[in-house]
Amino acid sequence: MSEPPLKPVLQKPPGYRDPNLPAAAQSGFRPPPRKPVLPPSFNPRRRNRSFCRVCCCWLCIFVLVLVLLAVIGGLVFYIWFDPKFPVFHIRSFRITRFNVTERPDGTYLDATTTTRLEMKNPNVKITYYYGKTEVGVSVGEGGDETPVGTTAVPGFTMWKQSTMSLKVETKVSNTLVDDWVGKRLRSRYRNKILAVKVEARTKVGVSVTGLKVGKVAVTVKCDGITMKELDGGDMPKCVIDMLKW
Repeated sequence: MSEPPLKPVLQKPPGYRDPNLPAAAQSGFRPPPRKPVLPPSFNPRRRNRSFCRVCCCWLCIFVLVLVLLAVIGGLVFYIWFDPKFPVFHIRSFRITRFNVTERPDGTYLDATTTTRLEMKNPNVKITYYYGKTEVGVSVGEGGDETPVGTTAVPGFTMWKQSTMSLKVETKVSNTLVDDWVGKRLRSRYRNKILAVKVEARTKVGVSVTGLKVGKVAVTVKCDGITMKELDGGDMPKCVIDMLKW
């Protein structure tokens, strides 16, 4: 018995859409593949940020601890050693020569001075040691202030609860000054009302129980006093400026 003849396969007409298939499959569009979702431990950026935050936190804690220790150490040092600044006075001041000469080409000043600067260390447990000290002397005040010499003193040490005196001699020769300045200085010198100023620049270090601490710049200023007051026995206290030149 012969088989029935096969029916020819019918071709789908152009633009035919199967109602049983989704529209995306009929158009040939394929959605992009989704990226796999990784756990937070696999994210390197977040790990780096967390590490930086931890480092910053520990650094801040370390700095705060250092500051706290420094404050505690300074407080203990102050209570235990009771540090005090050295005291400076002008013990005496003499002008052994003071000539104001008027010439056709100007007014000239010749002056020689001798100053004794007294220093006291009131500390019981602290020793001060000084570097090279430059001492400058000037007379007059305001616009007529005139330098009359500078000298250098070698370094020295002030032991605990000690007092010492420095002798400073200065000299100027043929120093040209304004005519009105020369006349005013000469008049005030004769009347013993000439203002005197002594300024010392040095570096001071501290020694505690044999341990030396580095030196700092110090300026000692002694002014606001006249020759008449110094001759009368006044010993004006000088002012100490730290870290100023």
